[in-house]
Amino acid sequence: MKEKLSLICDRLLSHQQIACCQLFFGIPHHGKDLLIYNILDLQQKPLLLIGHHGVVSAMTFGNAMSPVLLCSASDDYIIVWDVQKCQKQTQKGELPTGKVIGTLLGKIIHLSFCFCDERVAACTEAAIYILSPKTQETQSRLTGHLGPLTSAEFCPWNENVLISTSEDRTFKVWDLNTETVVYQSFVLSAFPLLNVMFLESERFLIVGSADGQVFCYSIGDNHKFSPVTKLDLQKLEKRYKVQRRNMSHEAGNSRSLQQHKEVGESSTEDKVETSKPILALFCPLRNKNINEIDNSWFCIGSSDGLYVVDLATSELSKVLFFKEISSLSINMAGAWSISPKFENTMLVLVSSLFTPRVALMEMCLGDLEKIENGDEGLSVFPSSPPLHRSSLNTELKMKEPSNPKKKGSVQEQPLVFHSKVKSSGYTSSPRQVMFSPKTNAQKKSPPKKSKNVSSLHTDYPAEDAAPTIPCTDLSLVNNQVLCLQHSGDGKQILCGLEDNSVLMYKSRLTGKPKIFIGHDKPVRSVSWSLSRQYWLSASEDLSLRMWTHCSSEPAIVMGDGMFSKPIRGAQFYYLDKFVLLGSGPSLHLYLYNVDVTSDDIKRYHRRSVFKLATRLKTSSTEITAMSAINDFLSYIVLVCGSDRSIQVVDMNRGGVASTMAEAHSRSIHCITQNKGSRFCTQTSDSYNLFLTSAITDGLKLWDLRTMRCVRRYDSHVIRCHPCFSSISPCGRFIATGSEDNCAYIYDIRSSLHLHKLHRHTDTVLSVSFNPAKPELLTGTLDGKLRLFQTNSRPD
Repeated sequence: MKEKLSLICDRLLSHQQIACCQLFFGIPHHGKDLLIYNILDLQQKPLLLIGHHGVVSAMTFGNAMSPVLLCSASDDYIIVWDVQKCQKQTQKGELPTGKVIGTLLGKIIHLSFCFCDERVAACTEAAIYILSPKTQETQSRLTGHLGPLTSAEFCPWNENVLISTSEDRTFKVWDLNTETVVYQSFVLSAFPLLNVMFLESERFLIVGSADGQVFCYSIGDNHKFSPVTKLDLQKLEKRYKVQRRNMSHEAGNSRSLQQHKEVGESSTEDKVETSKPILALFCPLRNKNINEIDNSWFCIGSSDGLYVVDLATSELSKVLFFKEISSLSINMAGAWSISPKFENTMLVLVSSLFTPRVALMEMCLGDLEKIENGDEGLSVFPSSPPLHRSSLNTELKMKEPSNPKKKGSVQEQPLVFHSKVKSSGYTSSPRQVMFSPKTNAQKKSPPKKSKNVSSLHTDYPAEDAAPTIPCTDLSLVNNQVLCLQHSGDGKQILCGLEDNSVLMYKSRLTGKPKIFIGHDKPVRSVSWSLSRQYWLSASEDLSLRMWTHCSSEPAIVMGDGMFSKPIRGAQFYYLDKFVLLGSGPSLHLYLYNVDVTSDDIKRYHRRSVFKLATRLKTSSTEITAMSAINDFLSYIVLVCGSDRSIQVVDMNRGGVASTMAEAHSRSIHCITQNKGSRFCTQTSDSYNLFLTSAITDGLKLWDLRTMRCVRRYDSHVIRCHPCFSSISPCGRFIATGSEDNCAYIYDIRSSLHLHKLHRHTDTVLSVSFNPAKPELLTGTLDGKLRLFQTNSRPD
């Protein structure tokens, strides 16, 4: 950001609408006159426009490049000027004139043109006037707000729709054809709403308030407005500074250290919190020369600088503070006016908050690019074989039998050559009927072997819609469903319950379930092995159990004081070679061998064994969630800690490869990786995506390659219960539980929810996609299981 021109005015222009476009900018002069400067030639004498008798209170430029229209307003007149025509009149020695389109409407607070410059909306304290520059008539007068108006803007894709904001802290949507309100918001903030902006590409409406709150709504058909997210500029700035500080710590060069010192000094200076009013909202058009700038980002002009917000992640991508740019003559802004993009640059006219000064600034859109984290190159796919001393090379050595048989000893041999010996018939009754041959016997053809079509693997229909049609309901009698997981073939489902048990159902929830009992406290985690022969259950009783199909008793029990803290996550790892679990601040990696044979004399003696391969301590006080991929060889384990961080652990090297601090505002209770399915293929980059969820902080999608949040999902409600999420096998959908008795399905590419699954009777805690077919299973707080399918699947 650099300053092109700085002007001293004859009066204070803070909290007043000023005007700037690609070719000109204008400011009031002596109260009732206007000075128009040519941006292409700033040395040229400014154009003086005389016509108002009262103090000019608002002004704005039109959207067309030719002719360039300027609308100015005072208590007496609202005048529309053709700037290029006025320049020609001045060159001829004539007095520049404009069209008076409104008279004696009162003090005008805000002016705005529609996108074709055929209508002007003028906001007074009590009403909105829709004026026509061509006919110079007042088309309509809109009233309804309970407080003074602050702004009004036309919808870019429907010019018959106008949205206004007011000091009554609400916004209204007007239909100009009927002059009626078609939508009115609730009271959004404790402070007045100042301005609105449209994101045409996303069909979003963004509203800013005087206390730094930003509200985003999606605009649907029939004027249906749905909240997308809410941002607090003060909190966003704090998180941004923490991220920059962490990046400075990780970068060891002197430049980063100097940036860290500057951030530390600024943080000590900003001990007194100041309000950050949303003075301007604007979205530059995408520039093809800049590497993949997403069209979901927009800019906020506040009193202390410019904030670039990525709406997909609800995070700051860049902040330009006035006080950090020594070449600027303004340290605090009172009003903003932004021109559209022009040749990779954008012009901004800013008035000073406390001094009578305005400054014209030029910003290069390349300076607003998203900041990439320095930790690149991380991937769930290994780039090299395991190290020689890696714990992943550890093998479990089985003990040899203590009493081996001596060589040369006579071994027991069978007395006959067959396993079965025909009876002599002494105990059978004497035969009453003699042998009679069958003369009409027909030869029986051997039965044809029928192919079991259901046993053949079919591809997952990746193009099908999300499962939204309820087909099966099941009640577990007020028993909380704390966790769910489908088997790899999609035929069975494990349910961890609050009554300390684990239930195994068929995926269609038919028949009686198998019940596995042994824990003393609620089961918080269940996990299938890749071979589907074993499964794990972890409980709050500080124990982990491994089960098999052939017995209702666990084959392996890890407990008896082995762990001092609850097990927050347990799963099979590295193609079923290890059992991985998190307890306290450490990751535990166990080798195991399952032996289900038993001795009648020692029937309670378990022959299965396990051995600790390694224990890695993280920097967190306690692990709250963890995840790793077991479907293929991967060194990466994702760990979430009580310090609200995400740590990437490299099990090959035995250490933390990367850390993302302050990933959420609360501790993360759920982390879900995109693990795909054997029935569906995804691109290799898709497997580097993972989800995290925290109470009151929504759902975030992360990219492991850059360790940055790439999208945020906030439509669901999660205030006190830990609701879990799941990614579909095709990688297109995200399902999550919610406290409003619904399950939400998101398109992974959009922050808006795609479907809202109703008919639940309590909070939806757990969700699980079937890896073999498009089905979704949900579990609720009151013990209800519900299965959803798609339209295309026959029931």
